Amino acid sequence: MLLWFLSVSVVLTLALLKPQSHSVLPAYEYGTAMFLSGGPLYDIDSAMGYLYTPAFAALYTPFYMLGSEFGGLLWRLIGVCCLTAAVLRQANLFDRSNASAIVSLTFAIAIPMALGAIRNGQSTVLLTAACWFLTLDAFKNNRSSTVIWTYVALIAKPTAIVMVLLVAALRPRMIPFLALAIIFVFATPYAFEHYSYVNDQHVAFFRLLTAMGTGSSGTFEAADFTAPFAALSASLPVDMAMGVRVVAAGLVLVFSLWFDRRNERHIGAFAVFLLAVFYMTVFNPRVESNTYVMLAVPAAFAISIIRDANPGWSLSTALGTAVFLVGLTGIDRGVHEALDPWFKPLIMTLVTTVLLHSLSWRSRHRLCSQTGQVGRVPVDRSA
Repeated sequence: MLLWFLSVSVVLTLALLKPQSHSVLPAYEYGTAMFLSGGPLYDIDSAMGYLYTPAFAALYTPFYMLGSEFGGLLWRLIGVCCLTAAVLRQANLFDRSNASAIVSLTFAIAIPMALGAIRNGQSTVLLTAACWFLTLDAFKNNRSSTVIWTYVALIAKPTAIVMVLLVAALRPRMIPFLALAIIFVFATPYAFEHYSYVNDQHVAFFRLLTAMGTGSSGTFEAADFTAPFAALSASLPVDMAMGVRVVAAGLVLVFSLWFDRRNERHIGAFAVFLLAVFYMTVFNPRVESNTYVMLAVPAAFAISIIRDANPGWSLSTALGTAVFLVGLTGIDRGVHEALDPWFKPLIMTLVTTVLLHSLSWRSRHRLCSQTGQVGRVPVDRSA
């Protein structure tokens, strides 16, 4: 934990001294400036620039007013604090007596991949925390907090709709509250600007979403599952890539239902979250290399709880080392150019697959030990 806080402090200091270097905040500031002046937020023909909801532009106003230095520092701090709190909460659900060790190992493994996203000021940090809290609260039937975290997640990035739809499929009773949060997201900008202007920006936003669905364009280089094929000069056709994403979405839903119904409650909820963020990174046509912080932190957490249960198990050491080293590939320019962007989706897919299998084995082993059965595992309906 000391290493985590020291590393984050160094990164925040660098961001404060050089706010415009290695930062995506200029895109956020541009969106807010356009929103406040009544200008167009989106450039449909560009793959870069402002790519968030009109509500994000409205709510980023306080950070914009504080300037790139202090506004950017506060923005990064909020994301880091929320992510740290999410990991702490999840660790306490698994093993309250040893939560500090689990959290400490989680951040030690995830530091290399997390620091790049924090330095850039990416909303992915806040998105990861919000989706994590959303899963925990929805599975506990905490309605008001589910609305809040759904709202925050969708504001942070539109890709949070994947998490929202998955939660809706697994917990139908929460659908009205998820829908309420979506309504709030669309209603927010109307409190700041004229309805006709906001209507136009919403239309442009949806046009932008459909335009981005084709994957890489311009200077943007996707780091999703298509990247290894592109590295081999064997780019997948757009229709084929879309078909793979649809099939993967179906498989994520099926496995999420299985984890939810057939595994220990806490492990089932966490596995669903891990599946969701895996899809939101590896199968997202707009994912970048730094976006893998969204998968790296929960993967590191899974490694930590596996090691907590089996301290001498070499598999957790191997997986943790792999995640740590993958995050270090950006330090050397030559290594980065050779491995980016195809290496992260490949390695993280292998790591996540092994982790999901290990979580399932651990959950069913504990349930069988508790019930004295080796066959059918009783389903916990209390959630």
